[in-house]
Order: sequence, then structure tokens, then C-alpha cells
Amino acid sequence: MKNSICISDFIFMPSGYGHYKVTYRSPVTFKKWTTITNNMPLIDATKNAEEPKKCNLNRLKYTCKNC
Repeated sequence: MKNSICISDFIFMPSGYGHYKVTYRSPVTFKKWTTITNNMPLIDATKNAEEPKKCNLNRLKYTCKNC
């Protein structure tokens, strides 16, 4: 069964001015992917949102896995 993505799958750490180190942990395989991003609109739409949208969480997951 596929688990749904949620904000608790991500760890956000400040990494300098306007940069965040984002770690995504898969809820199924428990693998981790890490990236440093300066995409603040995406960070605001996920980390700083009360109810982040699934499309934004999937974009952030894609960023972690492919950058």
C-alpha cells in the first residue's frame, strides 16, 4: 500500500542567507535524499504553510531527489 506524502517526511535546516538544506525521507523505504535550495516560494508553500498542498510537497520531493 502506498503511503501519502506529508510535511513530516521533510527536515528543513537553514543553510545560509536565503538557503535551506532539505532532507526527504521515504515513508516506505526509509531512504534519505538531501539538497540545498534557494527556492523560497517553494519553502514558503511547504514549510511555512499551515496546510501544504500535495502538489507542492511533491515538487519539493522531486527537488530533493533530482538536484
